[in-house]
Amino acid sequence: MDRTQTAAIEPQVATASFTGHRWGLLGVLLPGYFLILVTLGIYRFWQVTDKRRYYWSHTAIDGDALEYSGTATQLLVGFLIALVFFLPLYVLFFYLSTQTPEYALYGYLAAAVFLYFLAGFASFRARRFRLTRTFWRGIRFGQSGNAWLYALIRFLWTLLVIATLGLAYPFMSASLWRYRYRHTWYGDRQFGFTGSWRTVAAPFYIDYLILVICVGAAALLVAQAGDPDAAVGFGALLSVPILIVAGLVFVHLKSRFTSRFLSSVTAGKSKLQVHIKARSLIWMYLFYALLFSIVSGLFVAIVMWFFSGIMEPLFAQQELDLSQVAQLGWANVAGLGLIYLALLAAYGALAETVIGLGYWRMVVRSTRIENAEDLKSARAQGNESPLAGEGLADALNVGAY
Repeated sequence: MDRTQTAAIEPQVATASFTGHRWGLLGVLLPGYFLILVTLGIYRFWQVTDKRRYYWSHTAIDGDALEYSGTATQLLVGFLIALVFFLPLYVLFFYLSTQTPEYALYGYLAAAVFLYFLAGFASFRARRFRLTRTFWRGIRFGQSGNAWLYALIRFLWTLLVIATLGLAYPFMSASLWRYRYRHTWYGDRQFGFTGSWRTVAAPFYIDYLILVICVGAAALLVAQAGDPDAAVGFGALLSVPILIVAGLVFVHLKSRFTSRFLSSVTAGKSKLQVHIKARSLIWMYLFYALLFSIVSGLFVAIVMWFFSGIMEPLFAQQELDLSQVAQLGWANVAGLGLIYLALLAAYGALAETVIGLGYWRMVVRSTRIENAEDLKSARAQGNESPLAGEGLADALNVGAY
């Protein structure tokens, strides 16, 4: 058998690439933050749209870039629709604030449960919004399925996870991945999901056992301290290695879940292969922690230097009220407010450029598609989804990108 015949038999493997970089994304984010401030928050819908177009246009599969057709006006309208939905909740929260503490507590707990359920609905609808506005080679992606059913499945699995102290999480995760991807489409080509809880069971339960042993050993050592003050100090000291272990467990499981579940996604005869390295995630988070510390230190230094003479009398007070703050002068108060907003913008840009872009790039560059030739026969179908789902997800701060 010659090389030509071998190439014809072997399935084609397509690769994905991401050509964006942090400075390019900063060029989108920083002007957006300034305009968000000037427009009292309204411009953020335009910033989100520009950010998505940056990610999509710099992501190519088999040499062809993705396209995003969503507009800022659609996001704004969807958010306004969601606000109308939330008006009764605002009235409810105001009513609860006038009741007795015990009655208010039960009311807030019920509202929190309802909002968690609603977040599942919103995240599924937001995913549909983004998919139906995503094109590759001129063909639209899509999503079928029922958002209310997805929210119910997510909610019931969450109750089981809580009841089992987290042991049921692989079952929940596999179930939700399966529902999402079996209702995902590329034109007339339906996606599939071949994974199950067994796909991630080994790393999850091993890491779970490691974390339980570490926490149990720390609790035993603290209990044997005897003196209450010594026990508190010893517990605080042991919390540091426990947090480090928990962070390593989180990163390890994130890499394994992402790699194994994405590698279980199919589209017709095509199949994804993704491999995310845990150490790459660790370096990414360490780099973010370093930059976060530097940015925080710089802002603290700026505040202490610029407002040292003004703030010193206030620092001497045990308690502050609005009248004392107003004594600084409204220009200085406005200056503090602007520094605070600048700090929030810096944190947001830092998280997006280091973690958001870093993780996206990591996933894209590690993606391979087996039998990619099969996708060329897909035919276009489907339309854009309604606007309310994305707006609801935005109001609840769920979803991504």
